[in-house]
Amino acid sequence: MRIDYDALSQTLAALTEGETDPVALMATMACELHHADDRFDWTGFYRNVGAEMLKIGPYQGGHGCLTIPFSRGVCGAAARSGEVQIIEDVLAFPGHIACSSTTRSEIVLPVHDGTGALLGVLDIDSDRPAAFDATDAEGLARLLAQTFAR
Repeated sequence: MRIDYDALSQTLAALTEGETDPVALMATMACELHHADDRFDWTGFYRNVGAEMLKIGPYQGGHGCLTIPFSRGVCGAAARSGEVQIIEDVLAFPGHIACSSTTRSEIVLPVHDGTGALLGVLDIDSDRPAAFDATDAEGLARLLAQTFAR
């Protein structure tokens, strides 16, 4: 099963209508995303807690890392650079943080609120190599903007 970004956009809009709490929005989105695509092995958010540090937020899947500095890993790179990270082989990524031994590829997107402030990052891991592409980056970016930047 592969994610239908247009259908999920409608579902998320209905589920989050009127909600402004970022953690509630993250929890809802993590759940909906995780169950929308069988490539998604771990789906969740790391929240920007200041001092260039990310802390685990709502997620679906096995345990994640509790904290990630902006200076380390794929999540840190997305937070630091403000750019989407698509990693086809996490073992080839310098400084990759192995929160799970099953992760083979990863996509991480920065999450901003309506003022442009960094709320955190959306991290999706797959147990398949090269699981993500530009279509996923575009679809996920649209969902994030729709949900958090309103």
